[in-house]
Amino acid sequence: MHTDPASTATAVLTHLGGPANVTSVTHCMTRLRLTLADPDAADGTGLRAVPGVLGVVADGAAWQIVLGPGVVETVTEQVRARVEAGIRTGRSSVGAELKEDLRRRNSTPVRTALRRIANVFVPLIPALIGCGILAGLGGVLQNTGWLPGLTPALTTVASAFMALLAVFVGYNTAQEFGGTPVLGAAVAAVVVYPGVAKVTAFGTQLTPGQGGVLGALAAAFLATRVERFCRGRVPETLDVLLTPTVTVLVPGLITLYGLMYAAGTVATAIGAAANWLLTTTGALAGLLLGGLFLPLVMLGLHQALIPIHATLIQQQGYTVLLPLLSMAGAGQVGAALAVYVRLRHDRSLRTTIRSALPAGLLGVGEPLIYGVSLPLGRPFLTACAGGAAGGAFIGAFAMLGTKVGATAIGPSGWALFPLLSGNRGLAATAAIYAGGLLTGYTVGFLATWLALPRSAPHQGVPPEEPPPQPDPGQQPTGLSGNL
Repeated sequence: MHTDPASTATAVLTHLGGPANVTSVTHCMTRLRLTLADPDAADGTGLRAVPGVLGVVADGAAWQIVLGPGVVETVTEQVRARVEAGIRTGRSSVGAELKEDLRRRNSTPVRTALRRIANVFVPLIPALIGCGILAGLGGVLQNTGWLPGLTPALTTVASAFMALLAVFVGYNTAQEFGGTPVLGAAVAAVVVYPGVAKVTAFGTQLTPGQGGVLGALAAAFLATRVERFCRGRVPETLDVLLTPTVTVLVPGLITLYGLMYAAGTVATAIGAAANWLLTTTGALAGLLLGGLFLPLVMLGLHQALIPIHATLIQQQGYTVLLPLLSMAGAGQVGAALAVYVRLRHDRSLRTTIRSALPAGLLGVGEPLIYGVSLPLGRPFLTACAGGAAGGAFIGAFAMLGTKVGATAIGPSGWALFPLLSGNRGLAATAAIYAGGLLTGYTVGFLATWLALPRSAPHQGVPPEEPPPQPDPGQQPTGLSGNL
């Protein structure tokens, strides 16, 4: 079904209290992310009923509207234009005290921290995907010997962004935490500058890139604190000279003589922990990671794992966690297929599954989560079971010495194949990953088939043909669609 971006944006803003109630507009691959000045003015029920809205995740002032890939970009443009128009006409002025009070009342420190870290890395995902695919293609050309003249150029294009990833992280960090973005980037650039090899900290010679994205994140965050400290104390006549200088100098020295060493130690520990986890308890680790990832996606907290993925990619060339986590999508697809076959009477639900299944196969799980499994309840749990089985399958091979990793983050499902890498060659890596997907599909399908009554109604979208009426004395089954 075609979604008109303009009408969708108008309807979304209407149910969120109008453009004047929106203080920030961003988006990721599938979700429109808005911050509201007054969350109480939003109508979540009406918002979920808007055509094209696949789901809504509300966390205090932060609202995430699931629209799906492709659609989210066009709708975000329309929403942003309406919000900016409201700002220009003065209709979006909201008292700072009210916004601060609502922020404190509706946000916990942990949720706020995870959300803000996600906001730093989400804008980087398109470049990570593109460069990751190019890196995989360059690896294939190098291994096969094809197009030898093109391979070095392709490798350069794919590697340039990753080499300067810390700079982009620093820019986004300063922007997110209220500093000047270019100053955050300047401090974070210290982490990857080749000249750090001449510096010794704690008796150890530093290496360019030591600490990676974690060091860049910490350095840029410190820069925002120093900048804000200076802004309130330096005379206006000297602010343009002293504040940028102090903001770069103080955090830069602290980064060289403290943060890079500390962040490098943490990054090394993350890599060692991931390797130990898979080689020692691979099947169990895969079962837990694959089984618990869907709830994280449902809450929108999965983006907080991006720094860990990025750290592993910089250290080892790939992240071994993403293939395990992506098995949650395989369980979701298997569960949706079982619902499609089991509930033949529900034409509307089957239409939803047919439209959302291609995205699910490519690793975009929100349409199936919010349109199918979560409203029904039990299929959400059985989808988690399928993800756990697929994760256990891949984890078991890791215990046997064959690791499956991804050279970039973002895609999953079948879209992850071009990004696969490992320690046993591409053929073995792809075969194990495909086996994990098939395991997730199968277990998700069978578990859902056994758990879902043939006559169970769909709680999300009313069927075109009424389902059989339940026994008046029968208690409802499944989980609430409002989880």
